[in-house]
This record gives sequence, C-alpha cells and structure tokens, in this order.
Amino acid sequence: MATQATPKEIRFGEYTLDLRTGELRRTGALVKLQPQPAKVLTVLAGRAGEVVTRQELVEQVWGSETYVDFEHGLNYAIQQIRSVLEDDPKEPRFLETIPKRGYRFIAAVIHPAVGVQTQSQSPAPVRVPRSRVVRAKVLYPAMAIVLATIIGLMYLRSSKVSQASASQIRSLAVLPLRNLSNDPSQEYFSDGMTDELITDLAKASGLRVISHTSVERYKGTKLSLPEVARELGGVDAVVEGTVLRAGERVRITAQLIDGHSDQHLWADSYERDLRDVLALQNDVAKDIASEVAIKLMPSQQERLWTARGVVPEAHEAYLKGVFDASKLTPEGLESGIEHFDDAIKLDSEYAPAYAGKAEAYGWAAGLNILPPGEVLPRARIAANKALELDDTLSQAHHSIAWVNYALDWDFKTAEAQFRRAVELNANDVTAHLWYGMFLAQRGRISESLAEMKHAQELDPFSLMVNGLAATPLLESRQYDAAIELTNKVLLMDPSNGLGHWMLLTAYERKGDLLKAIDEREKLAALWGQNPEIARKQVAPFRKAYAALGAKGYWQSILDSFGTKPEQADPYALATVLARVGDRDRAITFLEKSCVAHSDQFLYNVHGEPAFDSLRVDPRFKDLLLRIGL
Repeated sequence: MATQATPKEIRFGEYTLDLRTGELRRTGALVKLQPQPAKVLTVLAGRAGEVVTRQELVEQVWGSETYVDFEHGLNYAIQQIRSVLEDDPKEPRFLETIPKRGYRFIAAVIHPAVGVQTQSQSPAPVRVPRSRVVRAKVLYPAMAIVLATIIGLMYLRSSKVSQASASQIRSLAVLPLRNLSNDPSQEYFSDGMTDELITDLAKASGLRVISHTSVERYKGTKLSLPEVARELGGVDAVVEGTVLRAGERVRITAQLIDGHSDQHLWADSYERDLRDVLALQNDVAKDIASEVAIKLMPSQQERLWTARGVVPEAHEAYLKGVFDASKLTPEGLESGIEHFDDAIKLDSEYAPAYAGKAEAYGWAAGLNILPPGEVLPRARIAANKALELDDTLSQAHHSIAWVNYALDWDFKTAEAQFRRAVELNANDVTAHLWYGMFLAQRGRISESLAEMKHAQELDPFSLMVNGLAATPLLESRQYDAAIELTNKVLLMDPSNGLGHWMLLTAYERKGDLLKAIDEREKLAALWGQNPEIARKQVAPFRKAYAALGAKGYWQSILDSFGTKPEQADPYALATVLARVGDRDRAITFLEKSCVAHSDQFLYNVHGEPAFDSLRVDPRFKDLLLRIGL
C-alpha cells in the first residue's frame, strides 16, 4: 500500500488554507488573519469532523508552559476566525461550538494535493421499506417547498428589519458609565473607561460618535434618553452602562437604546482581569458596532479587534492623565502630563500614553499656558514615539501636525498629518478643531468652516470647540457671526476666558471699542484682579476713547506698554503701532516677530485688519511670502 502524502494545503468552500504558513486565501486573495487565530484554524480544519477540546487547542497553539490568559486568547481567536469566514455561531457553516467541550470544524475539507475529501463521519445507511420510500418521494419535496417558502419569507422580513436598523443608526452617544464601586476616588476610572469606549467606537467608519466632553453633562441626569438624544443633535442611539472595579477584576455592563423610541436594542456584560481591560473595551465596542450594522473595512476590523495587554498600573495612570488633561486648565494639563509620564515609566511600550502626553503639550502651547518654544519640542518627541509604537493613533498624528505647523512652519507636512488623523478617525474632535484652526489661519475659510462644523457636531456642548469655531469667522471678517457664536459660549459659561477673549478680538476688529473696553475689564477680573482694580485699569482707555475716539483708544493701549515697549511681545506691539499709523515701527516689530517664529504672528497676520495699510508695502509682502501666504 502506498503511503499517503501529507497535505500542504486544504480547501473548504471558497477558502484555501496553507497548513505550513497559516495563510488563508479567499478565491485566491489573501485574507488577514493573525498568527494565533491562524494556528487555531489550522488545528480545527486539519481535524475536520472531530471535536477538538479547548484544552487541546490551548496546548497545541500556546503550549502548556506559556503563561497567558488562555481563556481570553482562545475566545478572541475563535471570534476572529468566525468574522473572517463570515460564519454565524448560531447557524454555523464552518465552525460549530460544542458546549462545555470545544469546537468542531463541520465544513467539507478537500486536500488538493492528494485528492482526499474529509467530512464529518455519518452512521452507516439503514434500509427503508419501499412503501415508505415512495411516500417520502412524494411528500418530502412538497414539504421542502413549503419549508423553503417559509424560510425565504422569514429571511426577507429579517433582512428588511436589519436594513432598516442599519439605515436608522448613523449617530451614537455613549453616556458616562456609572461608577458602581461607591468610591468617589474611582470616578476617574469610570470616566476614563467611557472615554476609551468612545475612542474605540469612533474607529467605526460611517458612525458619528459624540465626544466625551458633550456627554459628560449627562452624568446622573434625570432626563429621559430620547430627551438626551434630542439635545445631542438627534442621535439615533444611546449607550449607557456601568463599571464595577473589584480587586484585579473589572466588569462592564452596556446596553444600546434607540434614541427616538427608548426601545432596548441590545445589552450584555463583560468581565476581565485588569490586565486585559483594553480587550474588554474592544469587545464592547465591536458588539455595539455590529449591532448598529456598521460594515467595517478590514483595516478597521484589525484596529478594533487588536488589543495588546497592558500593565494595570500603567493603564490606571493613563486614565488619570486623560481625566486631568481633558480639563484643559493649567493645573489639569500639568497633572495630566505627570500621569502620562507615570504610565510610560510603568509600560514603556504603551503608545496611548505618549499620544496623550503629546496632545497635552500641544494644548499647553496653543493656549499659551506654557511657552510654545519650550513644550512643542517635547510634544514632537512624545508623538513620534507614539507613532513608532502604533501609527494608527489619530491623536499622535494631529499632535505631530500641530508641531509641524506651529513650531516648524512646515505647512505641507502639517496638512498631510492633519488629513491622516481625520482619515484614521473621523470622530477625532481635536483633529477637526486643530485642522480647522490651521485652515483658517492659512486663509482657507470655507474648508475651515466645514472642519469646525464637524467638530461642533461631534462635541456640541464643548466650550473650547464652540469658542475656537469663531476663528474662521474672525479671519474672514464675519464679525457679527463671530460675536453671535461667542455669546452662545458665554451663555453656557459666563466666566469662560476664551469666550471673552474671542469677543474682545471681534469687537476690536469690528471697531466697537466701548464693548471691547467692557471685555478688557471682564478679562482682568477673570484673571484674578479685584473688580475695583480691574475698573481702574481700563479707565484710561475709556477716557481716551471719549476724547479722541478710536485713535485715542489705540494710543492709550500703546501707552500701556510702558517706557520700554521693546520688552513687550513684538507681534502685539506691531499690531498697536499699525493701529496708530506708525507703519515703519510696525514693520520693524513684525520682522522681529517673524524671525522669532512667534506663534501669534503665524496665527493672526493673515486676517488682522490692523495691517491693511501695510499690505501694499514690499516689506510686508516679503514677510507673508516667508510663511507661504
């Protein structure tokens, strides 16, 4: 008897599996399958028709001496195999679950090289009386037709319901997960889990996911979910749930609810060791994305389904960093950066911690909390490290983009990075916001307005987003629209410093200087001055304006720089000098500002009306050419 050759590959359905390399192809095209799931599929398909226990799979794929979370690893592998093969676990074509035992590969397997087909073994045929055979030949086809008709109608109905559901859910809000630990000090953990779940879901193409900043206001809300959905721009569905951390375990419960009817669409609970908390978040995100019938591209599937283990203490430090840095205050950003550094010390390969640190430095520079020349180089180092570890992090891309723009003045590279960030995550609010700022300051107003609108749709209640969304309006001299938008910000928070600053800028550029003086007084009080002292500070401006109008106002502002104006910010001084008509000195200080790579020069020179009288001057034109305008 000839010895049968060992097969190198097997076929089942439209798939071909290489038993040596684990490569899976579908009608000749390579299908993305990670190493561990590929090994599991090789074992199962190689023993088609047999029940393979979970323990056997663990020993053959991971080995008995390796320490990993086998339960999670095997579940993940089976889940990925089913996804790649488009196999329904309830009605499997390829992989059948044998409860409390293991799995069985049930499809017919062909070994092309040796011409052997393997199927599940069936019992020997039983002889049936001829009379029963005749009845079967008549009745069974009729029954089959009736059954097929019923199944067909059920399928069509199910398909229509599924398609309707998919067409209805295009936007989603994840409400703050409730902290069930009864420990207020653990609030950062539930908030951080909410933020990361939003981030994971935001990777789903075609799904608009509301930002954490705007859903935070609904923590402990007594509003009905349809009311919440309506306030958030009419989102189609809402996710709510809980987080319970107990020792080294964490449990998440989540439910998906129709935003219009308040109908429950889906609910589940998940539990993991803290080390696998990222995998837990991914599981929740995948299930919700599946429920809303979002069709993920293969690259998105890989990003959503790949979760590396993380040192629990590092993840905890990271969540604290996100919690603090998101406040966008000097104290919050400083504390956030410290926590990100702690996470990096505990796990030097933890890419999100580097990305979080880079973005925090970017905000500190952009809001003039820390000197841009000092912190943007640090942002570059952190962002580059994050991209080295994981180049799919949109946060790292928009952070390096801001460095390319504000520090390097490399606008081509900056735009490519901004575009990449938005491409990787269309729900990245900061990416849209910073890209919108970049476009406005380059004079591309319609594009900037589109980015700002997108950011506002994703984060409708963010003071920062709505305040900075006035930038393209200011740059295009739509001052009334900028004032209207900024006043809406101040309705949400009358003490918002950014709102008052944008309002001051709009009033000054419009020429409504009495209102500009009012805003200067309010800002002085917000910055810590006693209200009486704040009033005295702006009194000279009121007096000068009453006597000489706009010229008096601007001269009094120039006088406030003191006897050594060269010690002031050269860009701010140039602006006031241009207002009082001192063109030569204005050009001189603009030159100093440009040479110093002043961020204010970069951000404002294009749209500042004070320089209108200088725009025909060859020296001014030369300055604009240097920065590509």
